[in-house]
Amino acid sequence: MTSTQKDQHGARSQRSQEADKPHRRKGEKKYSCDFCGNFFTRAQHLKTHQLIHSGIKPYSCDLCGTFFTRAGNLKTHQLIHSGIKPYSCDLCEKSFTRAQHLKTHQLMHRGINPYSCDLCGKSFTRDQHLKKHQLIHSGVKPYSCDLCGKSFIQAQHLKTHQLIHRGVKAHYCELCGKSFTQPGSLKRHQLVHSGVKAYSCDQCGVQLQQHMFTHNEERPYKCDLCDKTFKSPNFLRKHQKIHTRK
Repeated sequence: MTSTQKDQHGARSQRSQEADKPHRRKGEKKYSCDFCGNFFTRAQHLKTHQLIHSGIKPYSCDLCGTFFTRAGNLKTHQLIHSGIKPYSCDLCEKSFTRAQHLKTHQLMHRGINPYSCDLCGKSFTRDQHLKKHQLIHSGVKPYSCDLCGKSFIQAQHLKTHQLIHRGVKAHYCELCGKSFTQPGSLKRHQLVHSGVKAYSCDQCGVQLQQHMFTHNEERPYKCDLCDKTFKSPNFLRKHQKIHTRK
């Protein structure tokens, strides 16, 4: 066999060996997490993912001290402090800090509620909302006040409640300086300065706030926990006691 023939044979042999090797397609997820089995296309992505299991959060917010596993998550979080909401809904002009939040919001306009409660059939646009709703059926109130023992379904409700004990009234009226614990209380107070006669019925003149809602079928007051709607803000407040009752 000549030298040229040997070279050609060697090249064919090398190509044959390469062909026998497992073929890795572009974008193939070949890096696997030993903790949960998730696969990743890059080793760096795997390393970043494993921080979740380690509990290490190296990225900290200078303003509030919240920690994150990824720099991108920190940047997204910082939009909250900046007040920037670059993602806006074309239908109602409501804006959001994240694109995913906008997409979820738009499901409301389309009437899509993919997450349904097995117990009562109520449906929600987000799985987190469904989980919060299901706590109502379970009766579980894992967040308890150390001062008075009152318990709540959500941590945020407990934090709002604790403001009462601390005497904190962060929501104040710019016109008269009166302060309130909850934003809803401030909004109701501001009606006094607006000149709106919220207690007068346009159709029959009866001076009762509850009465004026009997003339239409609108239910503009919505519960944040279960999405149930009401004609009157007083009816909504009475309903919300179900969620906060110990």
